[in-house]
Amino acid sequence: MINPMQQVVIATRKRDSEAVIAALQDAGVLHLKPITGGPLSTGSLAGADAQSRREDERLLARAESTLAELGSHRPAPASLPAAEGWADLIEQAAQPTAALARQRQDLQADLDAESAYGDAVRALGRMAGSLDRSQRVSLLPFVLQATDNPGELDAALKAELADRYVLATETVGANRVGLIATRRSERDLARAALGKVRLGELRLPGRFDGMPLGEAAAEMDRVASTGTARLGELNAERDRLAQAHAPALYAIRDALKDRVAIHDVRAVSARGKYSLALQGYVPEDRVATLKTTLDRFGSAVSYDLHAVDEHHDDLVPVELKNNSYVRPFQTVMGLMTPPRYGTFDPTWVVALFFPLFFGIIIADIAYGLMFLAFGMWLLGKARRNEGWDLSFMGAYIPPTTLRDLGFVTNVMAAWTILWGFLTGEFFGTLLEHMHFFYINPELLDRLWGWTGLTFPVDPYKAKEGYYEGFLPIVFPRLETEYFSNVALVFALLFGILQVLWGWAIRIQQGLKHKDAVHTWEGVALFGGVGALVLLAFISRAAKDFGALTNFADPRVWLMFLGFAAFIVGWLRVIKHFPLLPIELLSQGGAVVSYARIFAVGLVSAILAKLCTDLGWSLYESIGVLGIILGVLVGLILHFFVLALTLIGHILQPIRLHMVEFLNPTGFNADSSPRYNPLRRLSPTQGQVK
Repeated sequence: MINPMQQVVIATRKRDSEAVIAALQDAGVLHLKPITGGPLSTGSLAGADAQSRREDERLLARAESTLAELGSHRPAPASLPAAEGWADLIEQAAQPTAALARQRQDLQADLDAESAYGDAVRALGRMAGSLDRSQRVSLLPFVLQATDNPGELDAALKAELADRYVLATETVGANRVGLIATRRSERDLARAALGKVRLGELRLPGRFDGMPLGEAAAEMDRVASTGTARLGELNAERDRLAQAHAPALYAIRDALKDRVAIHDVRAVSARGKYSLALQGYVPEDRVATLKTTLDRFGSAVSYDLHAVDEHHDDLVPVELKNNSYVRPFQTVMGLMTPPRYGTFDPTWVVALFFPLFFGIIIADIAYGLMFLAFGMWLLGKARRNEGWDLSFMGAYIPPTTLRDLGFVTNVMAAWTILWGFLTGEFFGTLLEHMHFFYINPELLDRLWGWTGLTFPVDPYKAKEGYYEGFLPIVFPRLETEYFSNVALVFALLFGILQVLWGWAIRIQQGLKHKDAVHTWEGVALFGGVGALVLLAFISRAAKDFGALTNFADPRVWLMFLGFAAFIVGWLRVIKHFPLLPIELLSQGGAVVSYARIFAVGLVSAILAKLCTDLGWSLYESIGVLGIILGVLVGLILHFFVLALTLIGHILQPIRLHMVEFLNPTGFNADSSPRYNPLRRLSPTQGQVK
């Protein structure tokens, strides 16, 4: 749910403003809203305030750049040094860190150049001999791709230089390097010949550009032999600097951020000669904290609290407030902007249906156990207060986020395991081969016979024991010959539920906000989509249109009522939505989109079945050795199949919620800013004097 907010306006004396803002930072409950216009000054600071802000921002930028060059994660909290020594402490860390960063950057550039060009330069150096130091001879190095023809270059050189050149080439890896030696005065003619055959002169990067080839080759040899060790020494020196300076730098940086935040608050406030006024929002359950903070200033501060106008104020921030089960799924909702204040929070719907859809798609006990192990690993790191450093992706996941991800993963795993029991899948059909799971036609007839299906019994399979085992399969999605239609309609039922639910929310929100246009739009499309669904069921997917005139069937009356609701709703909003009939067809397609749950899940199951069947066939063909080979081949194939398809299995349920379900609600059309209260980063006590 969306946490209710109160709007607050605060006025204080200018000389007390810093203390008041600092107290609000300590409280950490006030979300600021800029004040614009009016008789008081607003916007950028001026005079001494502006100069103080520039100095604090300069020191903050210096501290942050130094921490970035040190490349360290936040250490344990440290005491905050006295403010008058901040500039000196920052410079004591910044100067050696910057010098070390330049050395590391230069060395890394050398290592990269050696890795890319080392072999080619060594070959060119051998070909050049002592000619690269000649005053009369000019050398032009170049690279030939495997598809390039050296004969074309030789012909172009002859046309430009006759016999006044020497051309040499040598194979290096998959390509060839070459060298043209000619008179210095005719260097441009040799370049022109290279250009005619779409080749260019090889230019080395960085400091190697312009070096004689022999000298460049010798320098790259030195870099190759000592560069990695030297880089390790520089990294060790960086770690030493980080250990020595990072704790104090982080403490100073946080304190500077707090001081800059005070300047920012003044900039978004209204300022007079002797007074300052600011406004913002505070959650209703934290109003008491705000009052306690401001009341201790007595008559120096005046404030007013009142309910927000959710119908007209676009800047009311949103804070989601959900129970312990739903709250971790706010991490999934973090992929989207927050809902508009005063509307619908879909987090609990995502918490209910997202892991369910994922479980239906995967539906494999073994895969579910793997996800469960991964989720427990994430929770273990979170309990140890460890983050997850994904430096290869340029990301770091903090422990709090890992805790949420671990919980979400475990819920997904639980649904996957449950549906794995229903489909009888463990690494595909492994346990079915072992007769742990089996097909029981009589049970399936009792469970699904009401759909008109009769499950056939194959005499050959019966003779081979196919219909014998320990646990019967109750949702046999791999039996595509006779169960596909049931599985498909089962998936579409979720689409019918969520799309109609979305338009029902649209109607409810329209009534709540007294928005007639969106109310009638919701009525039209709720009725129209419902009528289309009934049309499909009554006519048995367009196989029996005569049933549409059977008025003894109450579904026929509901269908016509739905179409009538669509026509009435459309006529009420035709000026705003003239193409609503096209949108109705689009919403019918949105319902059909839920077939992804069936289709993607079936593909996943078939791939898993193929992997296991291949491994099992090796066992049956080779015997004992086949068991080992079958297990290895099966596990490798399962790993690759899961790795290649996992992203799609996660994205498909998310897409169904974010597009098919949330579009009708209006969620994607408008949003509000996230609740981001003014907070203190630096400690309030423990300063070292």
